[in-house]
Amino acid sequence: MIGLVPGGADRIVALAAHCDDIPIGAGGTLLTLCAARPGVQVDVLVLSGGGTPREDEERAALAAFCPGAHLRVRVLKLRDGRLPAQWEEAKEAIEELRAETDPHLVIAPNPRDAHQDHRGLAELVPTAYRDHLVLGYEIVKWDGDLGRPTVYQPLEPAVAEAKADLLLSHYPSQWSRSWYDREAFLGIARVRGIECHARYAEAFYVNKLTLNLAGG
Repeated sequence: MIGLVPGGADRIVALAAHCDDIPIGAGGTLLTLCAARPGVQVDVLVLSGGGTPREDEERAALAAFCPGAHLRVRVLKLRDGRLPAQWEEAKEAIEELRAETDPHLVIAPNPRDAHQDHRGLAELVPTAYRDHLVLGYEIVKWDGDLGRPTVYQPLEPAVAEAKADLLLSHYPSQWSRSWYDREAFLGIARVRGIECHARYAEAFYVNKLTLNLAGG
């Protein structure tokens, strides 16, 4: 498997429509990045859940998923499932964060996601982060929208298991969901691992990137 290693990823922006989206879609990648780059800057924007117990869950979970990072988390109060009707507020929040940050990497939903909130946010991301590498994460769910991703981050088995453990321990509000279990989280990681010759992996979609094969 051929891989390209970025020269630096010391500033990360992570975007989500809902609390728990980022850890589900990219929790293993965040654990891997933060372990490799102590002190990395991680700025998180979540569009919904603000002022509820979901925000408390999210802040505690992200602290666990980003150990040693300089972490800033903002959780808004947009209504869940109503992003198209709140387009202006979401756009403004993303633009405000863009004015404050110039990340090496953006982690966000992917535009193929069947959930309207995830998909809507994914469509907004390139309007603000036009010249950035954006990794679009996937979330396994009832909609059956898993596709053919283009980029993989292999995960050490201990990292994949830590991700599943952290998801289950930090989001008790989601325990009643039929798909929210350790088997699901490790199962999709195992499938993506098979696709990139690893035991486990997280997969992402990339619409555009440039190469610097000459270096310098």
